[in-house]
Amino acid sequence: STSETQMRKENTMKLCVLQAMLLGMVVGCSVENGGSSLNRITADGSSTVGPITALVGEMFEETHDGVQVPVTITGTGTGFGKLADGETDINDASRRIKDTEKKECEDNGVEYVELTVAMDGISVVVNNDNDFIDSITTAQLEQIWKPDSTVKKWKDINPDWPDEDIKLYGPGRESGTFDYFTEAINGEDGASRDDYSPSGDDNLLVTGVAGDKYALGYFGYGYYEQSKDKLKLLAVSTTDKPEDGVLPSPETIQAGEYTPLARPVFIYVNKASLKRPRVAEFITFYLNEGQEAVPQVGCVKMSDADLKASRDALAEALK
Repeated sequence: STSETQMRKENTMKLCVLQAMLLGMVVGCSVENGGSSLNRITADGSSTVGPITALVGEMFEETHDGVQVPVTITGTGTGFGKLADGETDINDASRRIKDTEKKECEDNGVEYVELTVAMDGISVVVNNDNDFIDSITTAQLEQIWKPDSTVKKWKDINPDWPDEDIKLYGPGRESGTFDYFTEAINGEDGASRDDYSPSGDDNLLVTGVAGDKYALGYFGYGYYEQSKDKLKLLAVSTTDKPEDGVLPSPETIQAGEYTPLARPVFIYVNKASLKRPRVAEFITFYLNEGQEAVPQVGCVKMSDADLKASRDALAEALK
């Protein structure tokens, strides 16, 4: 029913909040009770993708007795390290794998398949009480976030804006969202000022921006969707005219109109794990019935063409 679906969505997000506060805690899934590892499917990584995988895991557990799908959230980069070490079956990733991470997998004999599972639009947000900005340009974002930024106050960007300190909030360096944002805005993966409040827990970023009238932050669209009553979403313009800005939404993200911060998000699956029938079933489920979980946690479904490409890649990996 609709009420049951809403309750499951809310419960999953609450569990993800608790997990992100206590890193390493299992979210959205049952606790292990001495079950066989053959029926335990482990995932780690991105705070953007983690809630999707957790909810798909819950859905899968409901129809597959004895299967456990524990999901932890430590950031995309940390998750790739665990995948390369053979510690997990799945890495939830909000960016593509880096060459250094590919080499680490190769050195350890870990083969993987990359599967796009959803779309996301990194959202730039300010406090709900902010009454002087509705849209921001990518040039202004670079001015704020670049490594040698001298921006301290809002008036440093626009003299018409307040003589008040900007309180900045964003993901930490272990985050794929951090990597994607810095490359898209500052032109280099990892290039960012360090004097901001970082966190691997996107819910803490939401709380930070919601608690300071002059704050600005960025994180995945799903976390905005879950907290839209507490935050003000900014349109992003790729021209020098803020009025050309586009707001992220399921429609603008999927259509590629929200540039340059719309992006695909992924799961990376250890090919050795796919030889276990339950893992193969779960990933197949993820790309079929599990796609219903994507909008339930605030992310955006991918296009039919991208979904077919992921299904084809899985079919090839299962041969």
